[in-house]
Amino acid sequence: MGAVIGVTYKGISRRGGVKDCCLGYNDKSWSLFCSDNSYIAWHNNNPTTIDVPSSSSHRVGVYLDWPAGTLSFYRASSDTLTHLITFTSTFTEPLYPGFWVFDCASSVSLK
Repeated sequence: MGAVIGVTYKGISRRGGVKDCCLGYNDKSWSLFCSDNSYIAWHNNNPTTIDVPSSSSHRVGVYLDWPAGTLSFYRASSDTLTHLITFTSTFTEPLYPGFWVFDCASSVSLK
């Protein structure tokens, strides 16, 4: 139960093993796994568990500053942004959004 949101270079594989095509499991993508009670950030198959207080908000904000080389994820509620993690990198190509939904009970919507 949960979903992954992230960004990836266009060249990520769409088929193959987990490390080839899953968001965050390779050097071509960065991601945030979101479930009811946890967040885990991934890049290059390196997970970072993020401890945050529980919340009724299931909204996540993503901020990419490509020239500065930063990608940040936030938990968003009606009046607060809570910083979750910032990745730093020298981005070498355009980045594209990516989503991975684990089951029928999970969903992702863009606003």
